[in-house]
Amino acid sequence: MSLYEHVFIARPDISPAQVETLVEELTAFLDKQGAKVAKTEYWGLRNLSYPINKQRKGHYSLLNIDGPADAIHELERAHRISDDIMRYMTVKVDELEEGPSAMMGRKDRGSRRD
Repeated sequence: MSLYEHVFIARPDISPAQVETLVEELTAFLDKQGAKVAKTEYWGLRNLSYPINKQRKGHYSLLNIDGPADAIHELERAHRISDDIMRYMTVKVDELEEGPSAMMGRKDRGSRRD
């Protein structure tokens, strides 16, 4: 099976708890498709680089997936149908990161001035 990093942006008017529920639903959906979700991360409500559907913010989430390509195609099809997901991107990788992603380590980036 192949390894994938899947990032999606959910609408800003839903709560973080609803985003977590959405991630759980996507994990269950991928399990039915024969894929395994190795790690999930919620990156929070962040500003977008440009407006999407007149929205300037979005809830970012990451899923590390180990599964067949057919499961990824079905996941992306479900995202296109969903009203809660504004954008998504799936990247095939050679290996999945074990620890926290680079986005999780950026929180204290601006606090240190040299």
